[in-house]
Amino acid sequence: MMKDSKITVFVNDLSLRIKREANLCNFHIRTTIILSLMMTFFALILGLFIHNRIINFLSSSDDTFFPQLNTHSHPRNDTFYNFDLPSCEFSKRRVKMEFGDWIAPKELQHSMSDEELFWRASMIPNVVEFPYNRIPKVAFMFLTKGKMPLAPLWERFFKGHQGLYSIYLHTSPNYTFEPPKSSVFYNSRIPSQDVQWGKKTMIDAERRLLANALLDFSNERFILLSETCIPIFNFTTIYTHLINSNQSFLGLFDDPRRRGRGRYNHKMWPTISISDWRKGSQWFEVQRRLAIEIVSDSRYYPVFAEHCRPPCYMDEHYLATLVNKVCPKMTTNESITWVDWSRGGSHPSTFTKRDVSEAFLNKIRHGFNCTYNGRMSSICFLFARKFHPNTLQPLLSIVPNLVGFNV
Repeated sequence: MMKDSKITVFVNDLSLRIKREANLCNFHIRTTIILSLMMTFFALILGLFIHNRIINFLSSSDDTFFPQLNTHSHPRNDTFYNFDLPSCEFSKRRVKMEFGDWIAPKELQHSMSDEELFWRASMIPNVVEFPYNRIPKVAFMFLTKGKMPLAPLWERFFKGHQGLYSIYLHTSPNYTFEPPKSSVFYNSRIPSQDVQWGKKTMIDAERRLLANALLDFSNERFILLSETCIPIFNFTTIYTHLINSNQSFLGLFDDPRRRGRGRYNHKMWPTISISDWRKGSQWFEVQRRLAIEIVSDSRYYPVFAEHCRPPCYMDEHYLATLVNKVCPKMTTNESITWVDWSRGGSHPSTFTKRDVSEAFLNKIRHGFNCTYNGRMSSICFLFARKFHPNTLQPLLSIVPNLVGFNV
């Protein structure tokens, strides 16, 4: 009897131990399963986070640093950052750009700073062949305070030649007048800043015009004009003369006088030496390659901005000296805009309606000899200035028939 009792106690004790072991084993199993599920969930969340960050990084890097590569690879599907947005929104919002928007902006207004504009305008495609039917155009860049008093004459000049030219106006920021949609000057104003004669702001405006015109990859030649300029040949003659020229038309000559070398500031040395110093007309015409050199310059512009003070004037010396330093053989060393300095003074002569005649204009048109593509030519000037607003009517009555507008 005693033996049976011991056996029962042993069996009960063993049963309790087995239950405790089973419960403990079940606890460990459940704990292991829960921890495994938690780790799997955490790994899944971490993987999704890393995947999204990699995708965002690769996408932003492609669009920000290599937009030109994306354009050639996927011209109709790429997305680009919107440069017109405030900086705080720059990385958050993106816009869709078609290939046509990249090679020629539909709107000239934008919010890019000059630094951003010059950077974008200085891009050069590595692919020589254009992926579209590129017809070279002439960019007419007008540096004006506001109103274009001789606009009707220019309207006649451009008529019938759409697709062969582009027009850009740099006016006073306060000038907001917009001509009718029928005008060739409609929507031609670029973002501008105040300009002061003889100051570096004049060069800033010229570079700003060049940079905006360079955004259109079809623009091949770039001519700087003012509201007092007139064409003295028809559009076809001017277009052919410029497009077929082997060189640009920008004066750069070494003037030993007080108004030349006498304006050199020795603080510009060693970046710019006295032997580098040149002088030239503000009214230039350049080919695309030279235009890119001008807007890309970050070496000589700061030196001029700091040390060119009256009697040094940047609009007379900066471009001439820059081109002489980087590519002097790319220009004819002559301007194609005629002005009259015979009366002396700090400004050229201004012509009024009493001065306008067929004989006067023909003297400018054919009264000089020069070289063009290595040959002698009697066509040395394509434009003339300065013409007072009251010359509009006599010019309209003489110029169209004289030069053959609509030809």
